[in-house]
Amino acid sequence: MSCELAEKGRSGVINPIFTCQPCGAQYASIGIKDCIGIVHGGQGCVMFVRLLFSQHFKESFEIASSSVHEDGAVFGALNRVEAAVDVLLMRYPDVKVVPIISTCCTEVIGDDIDGVVRKLNAGLLKEKFAGREVHLIPVHTPSFVGSMVTGYDVAVRDFVTHFAKKSVPNGKVNIFTGWANPGDVTAIKWILGEMGIEATVLFEIESFDAPVMPSGNTVAHGETTIEDLRGTANAVASIVLNRYEGAKAAAYLEDEFGVPAIICPSPIGIRNTDILVKKLKKLTGKAIPDSVAIKRGIALDALADLTHMFFAEKRVAIYGNPDLVIGLAEFCLDLEMKPVLLLLGDDNAGYAKDPRIKYLLENAGYDIEIVRNADLFVLEDRIKNSGLALDLILGHSKGRFTSIDYGIPMLRVGFPVYDRAGMHRHPVVGYDGAIWLAEQMANTLFTDMEYKKNKEWVLNVW
Repeated sequence: MSCELAEKGRSGVINPIFTCQPCGAQYASIGIKDCIGIVHGGQGCVMFVRLLFSQHFKESFEIASSSVHEDGAVFGALNRVEAAVDVLLMRYPDVKVVPIISTCCTEVIGDDIDGVVRKLNAGLLKEKFAGREVHLIPVHTPSFVGSMVTGYDVAVRDFVTHFAKKSVPNGKVNIFTGWANPGDVTAIKWILGEMGIEATVLFEIESFDAPVMPSGNTVAHGETTIEDLRGTANAVASIVLNRYEGAKAAAYLEDEFGVPAIICPSPIGIRNTDILVKKLKKLTGKAIPDSVAIKRGIALDALADLTHMFFAEKRVAIYGNPDLVIGLAEFCLDLEMKPVLLLLGDDNAGYAKDPRIKYLLENAGYDIEIVRNADLFVLEDRIKNSGLALDLILGHSKGRFTSIDYGIPMLRVGFPVYDRAGMHRHPVVGYDGAIWLAEQMANTLFTDMEYKKNKEWVLNVW
């Protein structure tokens, strides 16, 4: 039996699982109300990221670019930041938060975005925009290290660091959702609401479904306010739902303001959702109401209908954001499935120390490979050249061609999903998420059985 955490084993990337750090910083920025980020780099650093967001959410988002060209890449381009801030504030009179997000190009040439922020605060903002509340926040996200996951984590920390301010205790719990979908935020807020817990949900992206109204279309944006961010320093505790997507901010609040940081396993599946609910109960003293217990019971019933009959021994490959991948693997194990290949798409050295990964490797009971710094070519290589047999693939849309080419059914989970409709509206977390995930996995397997005429008699009414 072989259970290992391995490296990709070759240089270069073929069909990456993730995009780069600035994408994560941009995703965090669109979760803040009255915020438009300026990405200091070439226009493509915004255009392609906005395209991913628009494909995934089917919405439009406002993100700006300093539009660095060849001359700036050689001689420096801080003048482009100054011009971008000036134009942005003139064009959008309601904007209050402007992160300056660096990219590989501007980090390599050494543009001092911290220095230009100090210069603008002392000059342009006082001279031209006097009396207006504007927060310029440098966010360092060079694209040559990390991924969109680490970029999100860094940006969340930088926003909290900038705004958090100690005052009167507010009795709230900070909930760092991580790189979530609107459906996930809805599921978490439902649990909080049923338990009567006041919380600051960071970042509040439930409103990403922008309505079409008689008065005209609206642009999608998050609802986390400056006051929400300031109040994080006065919370009872911070609960991080995804270790790699919010832990830096929670650690800062703990070190600077004494707000306890609680790192939960991603609340995917019954077991991990139970852990979250119990932590909320212990932290706040709130009872678990019947409504939550009933929802849990419905989820258990839904899983019992499927687990042994249809899921047992099914072999699964999973790729995507690390917390999502690990949470899905734990859920699959609870469903008697075998996650045999987990692909983690960046170079985070902390994976080797992650207790969840250690547990998976030590208790799998079958061959399992977890690949760090992986790309999607690893998935194809294992199938084509190593004879890896799979019943199901879980991951975002970029793996679709492997699914098609090798005839392996695939459920779209994660970011980005652009070849299925409305997936962002459905949760993968909480008890509702457990139901949705299990039923979608089952339906994906059922469709494949019918298409291939493979044991479709199992679906018959006897």
